[in-house]
Amino acid sequence: MKTILFIIGLLVIVYSCNEASPNGDTALKDDSLQYYPLTPKELDKLEFRYYHRALSYFFDSLLLKRGFNGSILVAKDGAVIYEKYAGFADLRKKDSLTDSTALHIASAGKTLTGMAVLRLVQENKLSLNDSLQKFFPLLPYQGITVKMLLSHRTGLPNYLYFLDGDKTYKNKYVTNYDVLDYLISKKPNRSFAPNKRFNYSNTNFVLLALIIEKVSGQSFATFMKEKVFDPLQMKDTYVYSQADTATAVSSFNYNNSHWQNDRMEGTAGDKNIYSTPRDLLKWDQALYTDQFLIKPLLDSAFTPYSLERPSIHNYGLGWRMLLIPNGKKVIYHFGRWHGFNAAFARLIDDKVTIIILGNKYNRNIYSAAHKAYDIFGDYQQTKDNGDDEEEISGLQKMMQSKFGNANSDQKNSK
Repeated sequence: MKTILFIIGLLVIVYSCNEASPNGDTALKDDSLQYYPLTPKELDKLEFRYYHRALSYFFDSLLLKRGFNGSILVAKDGAVIYEKYAGFADLRKKDSLTDSTALHIASAGKTLTGMAVLRLVQENKLSLNDSLQKFFPLLPYQGITVKMLLSHRTGLPNYLYFLDGDKTYKNKYVTNYDVLDYLISKKPNRSFAPNKRFNYSNTNFVLLALIIEKVSGQSFATFMKEKVFDPLQMKDTYVYSQADTATAVSSFNYNNSHWQNDRMEGTAGDKNIYSTPRDLLKWDQALYTDQFLIKPLLDSAFTPYSLERPSIHNYGLGWRMLLIPNGKKVIYHFGRWHGFNAAFARLIDDKVTIIILGNKYNRNIYSAAHKAYDIFGDYQQTKDNGDDEEEISGLQKMMQSKFGNANSDQKNSK
């Protein structure tokens, strides 16, 4: 009898251990994310000084003196090497931007939507080969899959254009369901047959957000908060809704005039995520692990799918990519919504993250982000840029003469 009781007790202990997390808490369900952040690499002092000085000089010259209002963060191996908050959250109130000021990241938010979809694929709740009709039986566009939505190969027209002139929505916010209803009832012509070629369309990611809602049984905002933002400790990141109108940071035109909201503020998935550089760095770092997505799915997201014509530019699953002829690869997404500009770039070969967010329209944000790549290696961003090439080449020569070379500094420090 004692032997039997001992065996039963042992089984109970083993079962309890299997159900416990490393912290002693009850184990999370399979579709939950228990995330342990990477520890940033401690950079050599000389290496840090080189990059910080070079980036300070670079951004002072190419962005900060050109009307920039926003936030900048650059990290290497997860360690912040440059961080700057310039200007105001509201130009009318002169309230300073801080590290917790969330700005609209526009189409850079597609990276979050896309990877959330892949997370559901990982959990076997949907397949990349599922057709649109599985989720929206009345949708008249045949032959389109989830993968085509993620890679912008559907041929579907952009709702920002086909809804722009429709007076039905004159006095209301357009929602994702309005976009779906319009596609079903009005059947706007698509640009080409499915999977024929790449054509960037915000409609694709509105439909992906709706698919997330169908599969999860939650609103897109709730799903993203519970399954992405909270687990990754992105505490200042959220999906915008009308309830946030009074508190969300506004955007401004280049001449400081306030950019009024319009009826397209109600759609999400393609845009309408607010975040900070520090939160986006957490997002970036999570993608260097297999905790959010397993490596095969990560690799599929960073694979080019539009190969109809040779180009260094391509698109994966929710990510743009720059395929440098020398073998280097940049995974990134830029975005613009009203006066908001966003640049989010991952130089994965060098473990570098470049994040620039602005709430006063400034096209220099994009060129500054691109050109900053070359501070970390041969990313060939100064070629074929006309006058910009001469300017940036001059800046790089000055930086090298002023601050030396990071590689030589590292050698001298050993």
